[in-house]
Amino acid sequence: MRNIRIPLLFAFLSLAIGCSSSDKEKEEVTTGTDDRVKLVEAFPSLTFSSPVDIQHAGDASNRIFVVEQAGVIRVFDNNGAASSSSTFLDIKNKVSSGGEMGLLGLTFHPDFKTNGYFYVNYTTGSPLQTVIARYKATAPGGNTADASSETILMRYNQPYSNHNGGALQFGKDGYLYIAAGDGGSGGDPQGNGQSKKAYLGKILRVDVNSTQKGNYGIPADNPFVGNREGFLEEIYAYGLRNPWRMSFDTGSDRFFAADVGQGAKEEINLIVKGGNYGWKIKEGKDCYSPSSNCDGTGLIEPVLDYGRSAGDVSITGGYVYRGQVIKNLIGKYIYGDYVSGRVWALELDGNQVKSNTLLMKSSARISTFGQDPKGEVYLADYISGKIMKLAL
Repeated sequence: MRNIRIPLLFAFLSLAIGCSSSDKEKEEVTTGTDDRVKLVEAFPSLTFSSPVDIQHAGDASNRIFVVEQAGVIRVFDNNGAASSSSTFLDIKNKVSSGGEMGLLGLTFHPDFKTNGYFYVNYTTGSPLQTVIARYKATAPGGNTADASSETILMRYNQPYSNHNGGALQFGKDGYLYIAAGDGGSGGDPQGNGQSKKAYLGKILRVDVNSTQKGNYGIPADNPFVGNREGFLEEIYAYGLRNPWRMSFDTGSDRFFAADVGQGAKEEINLIVKGGNYGWKIKEGKDCYSPSSNCDGTGLIEPVLDYGRSAGDVSITGGYVYRGQVIKNLIGKYIYGDYVSGRVWALELDGNQVKSNTLLMKSSARISTFGQDPKGEVYLADYISGKIMKLAL
């Protein structure tokens, strides 16, 4: 294994580096290059500790919130001249962090401007658990939150320390979507990805404005509502290994999730209600268990998968660019690879790849992407702690 500090070790590097891939896989990941786009430091005076998420509050305040893995959320004005950031929330005393554990996700209630509610996803405790919790800002427009205001929506056990997922997003339907990894180890030993009786290996969807199940409810059109087989009604989609970052396109109905592979393939999926994305029957578009002649009936293939021959080992999902600065990127899904530092722009025609353009090869360990209210796209370098921005 390489001596690389990869805290979000989405795939086992010993496997990743040891695997070989075909030239065809190289062609699948890059269908062109664009040297016009570059990365610049978005906030040169600011540095963060192990940043893993970038969000805005959707409240017209034009603030940026950066999640630090150990359990802190920082806030500052979306201004390149910003000279300092404030502590919005500090819950280090609750969070178990290190490796792939920690405070991993943040999102804001659609009515945050009025109610001050926001939601976090973190790992805690012994035995290890994932917690989805609501907090409240001291004042909706203020730069501090009340650390004692925690309301736990749900928690579920994590059998291993890796593959925790962690992303949170509100959809246009007003429901909260939760990305859950398969529980960890390697090869999904508990079969969580395909089990509809486990929270792990899923995209979950809940109604935070309901108290049907305590502090949340089940949307009436969730795919397994009312089933008699014991399937979890929170499940929206399943068959995922470790979805690391998901996002809704603000200009369409598309819902993207990047899924980190086991040892050979990284993938990008378009998530739909009730969809089965194949893990661990398949890894990307290839059979995994069994290794050949697997039954793909009913499985949804990724819109794109790529191999590891070029050093791309751990995908980091991003956002569809909806800004105005880089016109040629509008409508394209921006994503990257944590290990190689490469960044691409994926253009789809329906569910088919129209182009997949390599934008740059950076030195960043890309732990997350972010998008500001104007649709501009950012990324975080986990090691340096810097926030970068796509620019011309």
